[in-house]
Amino acid sequence: MRMALNTSYKQILSISIPIMLGGAAQNIIALSDSVFLYHLSELDFAAIGFVSVFYLIIAAIGFSFSKGGQIIVARRFGQGELENAGRSFYAMLYFEFALSIIMFCFMFFGADWFFQFFIKSEAIHQKSLAYLDYRSFGVFFSYIGIGIVAFLTGIAKNKFIIYNTLVLVGVNIILNYSLIYGKFGLPEMGIAGAGLASTIAEICAFTMFMIYIITDKSLGDFKLNRLPKIDLSIIKNIFKIASPVVAQSIVGLGSWFIFFSLVESIGERELAMSNLARMVYLMLSIPTWGYASGVNTLVSHFIGRNRRQVVMPIIHKTTKITLLTTLIMALPIILFPKFTLYPLFGSEDMSLITETQPILYIVFLILITFSIGGIYFNGLAGTGATYFGLKMQAFCSFVYLSSIYIIVKVLDLGLYWAWSIEFFYWGLMFIISMLYLRSKKWYSIKV
Repeated sequence: MRMALNTSYKQILSISIPIMLGGAAQNIIALSDSVFLYHLSELDFAAIGFVSVFYLIIAAIGFSFSKGGQIIVARRFGQGELENAGRSFYAMLYFEFALSIIMFCFMFFGADWFFQFFIKSEAIHQKSLAYLDYRSFGVFFSYIGIGIVAFLTGIAKNKFIIYNTLVLVGVNIILNYSLIYGKFGLPEMGIAGAGLASTIAEICAFTMFMIYIITDKSLGDFKLNRLPKIDLSIIKNIFKIASPVVAQSIVGLGSWFIFFSLVESIGERELAMSNLARMVYLMLSIPTWGYASGVNTLVSHFIGRNRRQVVMPIIHKTTKITLLTTLIMALPIILFPKFTLYPLFGSEDMSLITETQPILYIVFLILITFSIGGIYFNGLAGTGATYFGLKMQAFCSFVYLSSIYIIVKVLDLGLYWAWSIEFFYWGLMFIISMLYLRSKKWYSIKV
């Protein structure tokens, strides 16, 4: 089985849309948790804004290691080495499982100590821990699940990701409503219920993925019907490709985590406003993340087929689609937030949405630059130039955090200007990525 991929807009959409849904799973869970807790209390809403960013960093670490595996699987698939693609998949799963044990221990035993350095409010501290007490158990199923998503993405067989994500989201929404508010005879657990609901949803999604991998006969050429021995050489190769991507995620989302801790020091109301803006950002950035993962796969696949000349056209086409999709989705929400957000955040008191609207205008500009810079950056990662990507993101994040610290702590300019820095961050990422891709230095990189 060797699918002939091409560089058409239709191919880009067919690869990217299922990934868009699967890759957005953690964003959708974070959005669902926040929406239900918004209607519980502003304090719970502020707390989930902080702790969900922390968990997204944990999830991103596993996702980033899977990206290394995805690049290798796509490369082997492009070369027609299907059995080696299957072995690379299992090597990725072994690594992800070992990593999940480390992450669980950190969250379950170390989060209390870690949060002391970032949270001033004792109430937010305790609510954050209550959420993680249950949420931390989901990391085992999450990490294995994203490994499976990476494999299916790498071999361009990703339609099942859509069904799996629908189950994940559906279970999460039903259990959020039941466990946060105490419905259908279940206990009223508040923010802890959100953590438990998300973990159960990930267990259900993991179970579906395992059934699919076992029963789909079309995957036979990859020799997935037996567990191979641990191949340290493949794991080492995945680690080599993925470790800079992981560091990029830690630097990128870590910068966001520090941003929210700085906002928390301003006040709980400001943290709630930033969380609302973050929810809009997460919701509207879903297409970019999906297209970014798709361009990552396509770039690696065509390099595996020795067709480096099509890499830039693929990136250009994906950027156009991403920008158009973002504009269509974002404009109504940014221009008419009271109307479009009411089904999710509507209440008698709409003051939080009103006060957040100026920040939403900045979010719109961020989304535009992200839809361009994010695609170019992930196209760069697909070439295997992950170490250069790490250096680039470390530099951009240093500029980003330094600027935010000066704005919040030194100049005291407020949320509007603090959010504005991310617009310049993605603009800088785009410029550096574009210059590197045009230099063709990535032609000599071997994966």
